[in-house]
Amino acid sequence: MHGGKKRVGVLISGRGSNMASLIEAAQAPDYPAEIALVVSNRPGAGGLARAEAAGIRTATVDHKLFPDRASFDEAVGQAFVQAGVDLICLAGFMRILSDGFVEQWTGRMLNIHPSLLPLFKGLRPHRQALDAGVCIHGCSVHFVVPELDSGPIVAQAAVPVLPGDTEDGLAARVLAEEHRLYPLGLELVAGGQARLEGGRTVLASGSRTALGLA
Repeated sequence: MHGGKKRVGVLISGRGSNMASLIEAAQAPDYPAEIALVVSNRPGAGGLARAEAAGIRTATVDHKLFPDRASFDEAVGQAFVQAGVDLICLAGFMRILSDGFVEQWTGRMLNIHPSLLPLFKGLRPHRQALDAGVCIHGCSVHFVVPELDSGPIVAQAAVPVLPGDTEDGLAARVLAEEHRLYPLGLELVAGGQARLEGGRTVLASGSRTALGLA
């Protein structure tokens, strides 16, 4: 372990494309975080093989083997604690976490959602965006709170909606931005430039330029 780097646990359910972008970013010597453990709730999830190929420890905590959400969440939490994890990143994790788990990791758990929150929470945000007729869509990195897709925002990236856009075409362009934005959001939090305080994201002075908002 490099001195001062935050240890990050990643939760996945599938192919783990956002996880892969975090792993790639964390290979940089000056990146303030290292990926310590990848956990999937689905045995055989494609992202597990991708993580193992990158030399990252993996674990499977199959939600089907637990009687309720709280006991599953407890097992996931234990895996991260045993790995010495400081921060958790949700990367295509398709389970709703219990309030107790979320509160245990308050200010230390991030998610990326494919919309410009607070717009288009929940499922099929690209379909929601097209149905609403918006001109700008995008993605958001946010702290996780008990209410779905509602935590304070750390970073956002915008994508234009093009004439004749399909759900798949828009999703692909947003995903490319997700792969750029999630490593940035994690870098801000792991490096102490962004933190959760009083229910809001507080950015250190100078961090706005890192978000491309200068």
